[in-house]
Amino acid sequence: MRERINFTQLRKQCFNAHQFPKEVLDFIERENLWNIWVPKQYGGLEMSLVEGLKTLRLLAEIDGSLGWTVTLCSGANFFIGNLPPKVANEIFGGQASQVCFGGSGGVYGTAEKQGDFYKISGNWHYATGAVYLTHFTLNAKIIAHGKELQNDDGSPMVRSFLLPRNKVKLIKNWNTMGLKASVTHSFEVKEVLVDQKYSFWYNQVQLDYPIFKIPFTAFADLTLLANYIGMAAHFLEEAKAIRPQKEWGALEEAIEQADEKMFQSAQEITTASVDQIICTDTSLQEIHTQAVESVQLITKAIFRTYPFLGIAASRESHPINQVFRDYFTATQHHIFTKGR
Repeated sequence: MRERINFTQLRKQCFNAHQFPKEVLDFIERENLWNIWVPKQYGGLEMSLVEGLKTLRLLAEIDGSLGWTVTLCSGANFFIGNLPPKVANEIFGGQASQVCFGGSGGVYGTAEKQGDFYKISGNWHYATGAVYLTHFTLNAKIIAHGKELQNDDGSPMVRSFLLPRNKVKLIKNWNTMGLKASVTHSFEVKEVLVDQKYSFWYNQVQLDYPIFKIPFTAFADLTLLANYIGMAAHFLEEAKAIRPQKEWGALEEAIEQADEKMFQSAQEITTASVDQIICTDTSLQEIHTQAVESVQLITKAIFRTYPFLGIAASRESHPINQVFRDYFTATQHHIFTKGR
């Protein structure tokens, strides 16, 4: 993919953008990047985990918002694996490159069961790529006969749903220092009836492809980690351009180690899934811990690097300033802030 990209041009188009221009969205559609994980049968690229991580890392190295948006939206399109085959074909058949899922992982609303439908209401936050989406995903507590249903352990029963964009109201409240073009807005749903065929359990796979055998928690950890590494690589590139004579060993080493651990984990979990080896909670926690530690090392290295870059790095007109803002906005994702 790298040989097909004009880094300079794409970075210029993304630089300080509050929303991607048409040229960038056309690039994403042309390269079919919303569908990195979608099977070829449904018009996707059907990448392996390792291939996909390389692609996401590259996109984040070009621009933080670009990598982040494609990661989260292609990660939502990943849920094609949880949809019934007929529904998957209905949505992706014909023009898959234009299909873009996205939404919220939080449980911010309710779904009242009414026969074969659910009546959904609520307000959901942090839907990355909100203005680019064709469909919104959301999680809601299930209500039947006026009562919230519970699982066997007493926790609320939660189901995931897929809604076309014309069924939601955007709340444009994404106002952060970085990742601006990811337009991670909130959205509202008011008493919208949704056929139960557009609901799913995120941990129940309907399509039999290798990528969907990988536990979603590990998938999320590694795909997000690819973004931190990519942005750090861009930061290092700009730092070297500002101070070419200085050694940036700590940051280089942190990036190298993170790359090694990420791809090693990806290969190991892919092999385990293909061999139908059940991943234990311990092995999944180890992947998460390594990802968190990698981000912490990169973060510390960037902090140590920044003071040596002079006033140029503080100017909003300099690329490294945007990379800095994008990176530290990304570090606020809940996956990597737990336990702080």
